[in-house]
Amino acid sequence: MDQDKLHAMRHTAAHVLAAAAERLYPGVKLGVGPVIDNGFFYDMLFPEPISDEVLRKLEKEMHKIVKEGHQMEREEMKIDDAIQFFRDKGQEFKVELLSDLKEKGTTKINPEEAQDIDVENRDIASIYKTGDFVDLCRGPHVANVREVGAFKLWKLAGAYWRGSEENAQLQRVYGLCFETQDELDQHLVMLEEAKKRDHRKLGKELDLFVFSDLVGPGLPLWTPKGTVLRNKLDEFVWKLREARGYQKVEIPHITKKELYETSGHWEKFKDDLFKIETREGHVFAMKPMNCPHHTQIFDRKQHSYREMPQRFANTTMVYRDEQTGELHGLSRVRSITQDDAHVFCRHAQVKEEMLKIWDIIEIFYKGCGFPELRVRLSLHDPKHPENYLGTPEIWQDAENALRELVNARGVEAKEELGEAAFYGPKIDFVTQDSIGREWQVATIQLDMNMPERFNLFCINEDGEQERIVMIHAAIMGAIERFLSNLIEHTAGVFPFWMAPVQIRLATVSQDFVPFAEGLSVQLAQAGIRVELDRSDEKVGKKIREAATQKIPWIIVIGSQEAEGGDYKVNVFGQEEDLVIPAAELIQMVQDMSELPLE
Repeated sequence: MDQDKLHAMRHTAAHVLAAAAERLYPGVKLGVGPVIDNGFFYDMLFPEPISDEVLRKLEKEMHKIVKEGHQMEREEMKIDDAIQFFRDKGQEFKVELLSDLKEKGTTKINPEEAQDIDVENRDIASIYKTGDFVDLCRGPHVANVREVGAFKLWKLAGAYWRGSEENAQLQRVYGLCFETQDELDQHLVMLEEAKKRDHRKLGKELDLFVFSDLVGPGLPLWTPKGTVLRNKLDEFVWKLREARGYQKVEIPHITKKELYETSGHWEKFKDDLFKIETREGHVFAMKPMNCPHHTQIFDRKQHSYREMPQRFANTTMVYRDEQTGELHGLSRVRSITQDDAHVFCRHAQVKEEMLKIWDIIEIFYKGCGFPELRVRLSLHDPKHPENYLGTPEIWQDAENALRELVNARGVEAKEELGEAAFYGPKIDFVTQDSIGREWQVATIQLDMNMPERFNLFCINEDGEQERIVMIHAAIMGAIERFLSNLIEHTAGVFPFWMAPVQIRLATVSQDFVPFAEGLSVQLAQAGIRVELDRSDEKVGKKIREAATQKIPWIIVIGSQEAEGGDYKVNVFGQEEDLVIPAAELIQMVQDMSELPLE
């Protein structure tokens, strides 16, 4: 189906939801109701506490409104008339948005607000009528509410008005909307499967990470098993980088604000930073990104063209003051571990360096079991140059360089205006997990602005200063977010090389514990992550317990094994056992533990 039509259907469904809420709950205060992936939501302040039962009542009323077949009628009002109209209706949130539009020319605090306001003309407000219901909106909508397709109200959540904890807390009502009932039903099946795979649930069951109220929201703590998982993934990325000439660097976790003023990050992100004031009155920030620090490592000395490129890799945490209501498990946190790397190179070296990074990305995601990656070019929006650093010429050069790279790779890439980083365009890689959801994962960013701002150069063949280029490359991006995707993609069944515990030994009786202890030591010395279940429980229960932990191999130790016979391996997810000669066990598991570097 045409995506513009589907967007209009979902936007109209949001209006129908608000109309239903006004009918059933007179006095409800309406916030914003934008389109989101797979549906819509509407933020509302109800005159009384509500529960999930309200979703069923609202959905029933929505179907009634759809059957009534109201036209979606657009009108324009002078901004002052619109303010008075919504003030008379008691809709103070709409009045606030219109007042901001009148005074500032924009309503934007949160991106979704722009979907409800015509920001092109600050003197005119766009409204839509749906029967007796009137809402502030710039559209687009379908012509008649009968065209909204198949929908279902999905869940309730809390949301602060305009994303600020200082404002009123509203109820966010989420809805799903698709062209057909079959598509909606398929999506509902996927959501049920997603519940089983929820990384927050599996993370607790598999003992990978924990959140503590005393530490604070959005700050995950990693258990020994979870730390093994993180370290193996980071080792995988590092080995791929090391083979391509990268060197490790390290940086502090705080910096003077002047560093970010020079880079441009302070002006752009100052409200998202954790700030520290020293006893001497100096302002520092917890670093929200690493690239400005890395520029200073490059700039420590003068570089000859013969030394180019310089490739720095650094796995380190950054910190961002995300709002509490936006935090979600590992996928949205305040302490973010980035497997970051920056390449400082000459213009003529950009293509080769980016192709090396592209190779790393493809090998890594294949090794982690993800399907083929899709590519997206994230470009700047020339209509809004105020959102970006640098000149139009710099942006044109950088974006053309990425187009050439995509062509050289022989792939198709969808171009997305307005999705670039504020300092440069990027190649984003998108994958699909095992239940059909799409995730943006790795990214390669070409930055010609930061070298200008920090005056970074090398000395060329003629003895002259030559402006260099900076490439930003994160393979996992944020390890936390990547792990949230990986856990849900695999349902916690990790590849053998990655699994926090690779083998559990289960003894038939206490008589075989000494032999099992010896075997455990041998395996551990060979680099295998092994556990020994020496309890008095029956073997069947031990196997079931290991299966709940999704441990790849369970080896039962009884008289045959203790006397040097073959090992019988219960492989997670397989019905038939694997039989391995005793002399071959260690070599076999070592081979299976190798990182998939090709």
